[in-house]
Amino acid sequence: MKQGAKIIAWFEEISKDDIPLVGGKGANLGEMANAGVPVPPGFVVTADAYFEFLNAHLIKEINDYLQSLDVNDSKKLQEVSMIIKNRISGYPMPPYISNEIKNAYHRLGNGPVAVRSSATAEDLPDASFAGQQRTFLNIQGEEEVVTAVQNCWASLFEPRAIFYRHERKLDHLKVGIAVPVQKMVQSEISGVLFTIEPLSNDKTKILIEAIYGLGEYIVSGEINPDLYLLDKDKLKIIDKKIKKQEWKLGRNLEASPGELETNVRLSVPELKQSAQKLPDNDIVALAKLGKTIEELYKSPQDIEWAKQGKNIFIVQARPVTTLAEKIEVDTPTEIKAESILTGVAASPGIAAGPVKIVTDASQIDKVHDGDILVAETTTPDFVPAMKRAVAIVTERGGRTAHAAIVSRELGIPCVVGTDEATKILRNGQEITVDGYRGHVYSGKIADKIKVTPSVVSRERIKTRTKLYVNLAEPELAETVAARDVDGVGLIRAEFMVAHIGGHPRFMLHEGKGTQFTESLYKGIAAFAKAFHPRPVVYRTTDFKTNEYRNLRGGDRYEEEEENPMLGYRGCSRYTQEFEVLRLEIEAIKKVCKHYDNLWVMIPFVRFVDEMERIKNFFVAEGLYQFPNFKLWMMVEVPSNIFLIDKFIDVGIDGISIGSNDLTQLVLGIDRDNAKLASQFDERNEAVLNAIEIAVKAAIKKGITCSICGQAPSVYPELTEKLVRWGITSVSVSPDMIDETRHIIAAAEEKIGKS
Repeated sequence: MKQGAKIIAWFEEISKDDIPLVGGKGANLGEMANAGVPVPPGFVVTADAYFEFLNAHLIKEINDYLQSLDVNDSKKLQEVSMIIKNRISGYPMPPYISNEIKNAYHRLGNGPVAVRSSATAEDLPDASFAGQQRTFLNIQGEEEVVTAVQNCWASLFEPRAIFYRHERKLDHLKVGIAVPVQKMVQSEISGVLFTIEPLSNDKTKILIEAIYGLGEYIVSGEINPDLYLLDKDKLKIIDKKIKKQEWKLGRNLEASPGELETNVRLSVPELKQSAQKLPDNDIVALAKLGKTIEELYKSPQDIEWAKQGKNIFIVQARPVTTLAEKIEVDTPTEIKAESILTGVAASPGIAAGPVKIVTDASQIDKVHDGDILVAETTTPDFVPAMKRAVAIVTERGGRTAHAAIVSRELGIPCVVGTDEATKILRNGQEITVDGYRGHVYSGKIADKIKVTPSVVSRERIKTRTKLYVNLAEPELAETVAARDVDGVGLIRAEFMVAHIGGHPRFMLHEGKGTQFTESLYKGIAAFAKAFHPRPVVYRTTDFKTNEYRNLRGGDRYEEEEENPMLGYRGCSRYTQEFEVLRLEIEAIKKVCKHYDNLWVMIPFVRFVDEMERIKNFFVAEGLYQFPNFKLWMMVEVPSNIFLIDKFIDVGIDGISIGSNDLTQLVLGIDRDNAKLASQFDERNEAVLNAIEIAVKAAIKKGITCSICGQAPSVYPELTEKLVRWGITSVSVSPDMIDETRHIIAAAEEKIGKS
């Protein structure tokens, strides 16, 4: 053993200055323990022990693998990672290290422990490795603890960890890893504490959330917690919101030692379900602890706590880093009245109701069931209100505008491009909206006609070209899945994100990244489950800056742009905000563990190297561990057409032509401009040439090719061209499923492909 090497460091021996020895997590635990903060007792297997292990056995071998590694070679990255991890976890640990770990475990009492990774690069300003390495809970037995420690070491060479160190030019073999081992707290009550009110950034307040049982799901939204707000200076409770809780998460006593799935869902006794979780005296005591920790670190803290018996423990503390189908119905007889507004007929149907004018996304709560939403335009954050409305009228937009697409999906009438709806109409005014012809009338002068599917067509037509559907609302998944469709060609992430409500970076700041991921997972899983085993293609978030700003906390992170349509969006955003993209990836991975039919599509890709970076990122994040996983790219930017072969050679599995944006950018026409709507035509020669190039290139390269714009269901002649060129699938809105299937079948028959 190297002279002076320290294998075990007990928490009381550690301070915040010991990150090189015990990593960021270990240093925080030691600092708090020494300050008298009630941290569950434990020790750290130091980074020295890790380096001793490497120096004695493996450092040259690992270095040889890494020296010759091209991290942009996805297959090789995975291969090298697997080799190194297997070597580390499978090589015998030197007795002088393993014996010290066993002795420390015995001294700790031999009971269940938590074994966590603590990289020495954690908490550096430009390198956050949190969550990249392994954690093992409820480990019991000396050999099991040693094995868990060794697997924590091995996890330092996960593909994504290797990738990130390379990206940040960190020496792989100089970044160490320590392993804190501490007694498990079998919490009866647990939660989080902010020493700042996180929504308003009010430093004079303390916010505490509490639930029964283990705290794993408090930030995921699985359980609604109690909320207690305190005056920080006086430590006085100033507000409480008590939530009913019918179940909790607890330890599975029947789990084998070392088993990873050790938690089980337990019922909460009925008498306790509606009770306040944490007594007032504990609320105050916990707030006092929060103040102590904030004073210790001289900055606002995000703290995880747990209560077992009468004792409250602090499990972790980190700084708050940012203070900031259409029914077969003939078109009805035209209404014999003078319209007060005329626009573009964007979604069929007729409905009447009172006007609710919404000038900003913050006002969507004004729209109640049965109202008619009137706005200048809509964005994804309007979706909750749009779902309550019986019709939608906007001043701007064409048939591919957001309001038009969503209305067709929801099966409600919509008129867009009226120019002056918010000026002519008034709140509470009764109007009738004719989505067939694009007229708005004063008063209720016609019966309601709704086009939402109420029956499933029994006629099933087989076509060689697949018919997919565009969707956004998880609530519609089962209904549409019963239709004659071959899968989902486009899930719009933005609608689910809008329902979550918070800007992803703001939710990370709040410590609610897990909640964001969990909510997104539930939405995506609804589609994957409903359509299984048919493929479901999830398009990652494509908010523009003005849309992101309307999310809670979005004004902190989004700059004002002159032209958001051509601004900071899509793939360009992902390559600069990997931490946000990771929230989506974690949701995708969770779905892939249960369903093997989920594929992912990247929107608005401008440059080949950007797509390459995303592909490598997906590899590093472990998405390719799922055998059926596929990566698609949207083709909607002219550069995609000119460099189509290079984009495909990145290693993507398919493309989907976004005919709306592609037409907009080829012709230089704002697709939401009502005055230019008549010239916005996918059948334009330039647009058709671009689409043909993309389709034929994809077929030549042997990858999937689809189209997800509205054009194929509107223009049968375009669909015939697509089929003739060899397109593998067409994806349309739910109201056009049956009609498009007939169009495809007719086209295939005409050209002899059926």
